Amino acid sequence: MRTLIGAAALSLIFIAGVPALADTKAGVDAWNKGDYATAVAEWRKAAIAGDADAQFNLAQAYKLGRGVPVDLPMAESWYRKAALQGHPQAEDNYGLALFQDGKRDLAVPWLEKAVARGEPRAQLVLGTMLFNGDGVPRDWVRAYALLQRSSQAGLPQGSQTLAEMDKYIPDNQRQAGIALARQYEAQAGRPNYPTEVAGGSGVPPRPGIATIDVPPSSPGATYPAPGGKPPKGKPPVAMVAPPPTRYVPRPIAAPPSPPQPAPPRVAAQPKPVPVATGGGWRIQLGAFGDPNNARKLWSQVGGRFPGRQPIYVKAGALTRLLVGPYASKGEAAGACGAVKPCVPVAP
Repeated sequence: MRTLIGAAALSLIFIAGVPALADTKAGVDAWNKGDYATAVAEWRKAAIAGDADAQFNLAQAYKLGRGVPVDLPMAESWYRKAALQGHPQAEDNYGLALFQDGKRDLAVPWLEKAVARGEPRAQLVLGTMLFNGDGVPRDWVRAYALLQRSSQAGLPQGSQTLAEMDKYIPDNQRQAGIALARQYEAQAGRPNYPTEVAGGSGVPPRPGIATIDVPPSSPGATYPAPGGKPPKGKPPVAMVAPPPTRYVPRPIAAPPSPPQPAPPRVAAQPKPVPVATGGGWRIQLGAFGDPNNARKLWSQVGGRFPGRQPIYVKAGALTRLLVGPYASKGEAAGACGAVKPCVPVAP
């Protein structure tokens, strides 16, 4: 009896799974014909029943605003359901959606999964985070390796960001990053996501879309930004070849500059001491063939003569250094005790 009950239960599970797969395929067929509302209706039934392809496709519809209004939180929710079932494209897009929503710590594990499969958008985002230390410890070698892989995959933002990194990363770390990129290349190839939605006729259950966002199919046409609406009176434009991602991380930031040494401290100069007016006596500290030597001497001994001023007198080829004024010969002679040689000079 127990065996019969078990067999019956398995039969019911198998039969219950068939409509979900059929709904998914019917939705893909409708989508390919441009009947997005029917596609969404078919996928919703299968997604609620737990079909990962249908959940991923429904997320796509909410992301692109086809058959339903654009609803990024709803798209993220359906990506998550499919990602938790191991759907590769849902994992990729869920990680990118979390990053775009500012949930850096939650995004990292999913971005790591995508990077391990060689997903160029995830390489761009995680590599930039590693360079900036944005939500993860800074690692310039791995950052450079991931941006190398993203650039080699043909992602324009990957090449642009790599060029920015070249301005800051030292050559030894850059070479280590290139070597690490070669290791990554040997471990994982670029994902092959040939179709827009998963689960169509003749398509294995899991291959999906190569990107979330796509450019217009004709010059001058526009496509609504995430969260926006199509231009009034115009339907969403047709899909074309996979474009670059719109999950653009924050710009590369220049690394912090090394601390600059503090400027040397300059000793405070004593305040000038008022001197008596009158007199006009001076003292001579020397005569120099090079005027700069006269100024140099004053810079060395000027502190010994508070309140006095240097006077540079040209005498033929020589420059005399005089200091004053002093009220009398006696005062000038007394000042000469501060430095030798020194002679009083009459007014």
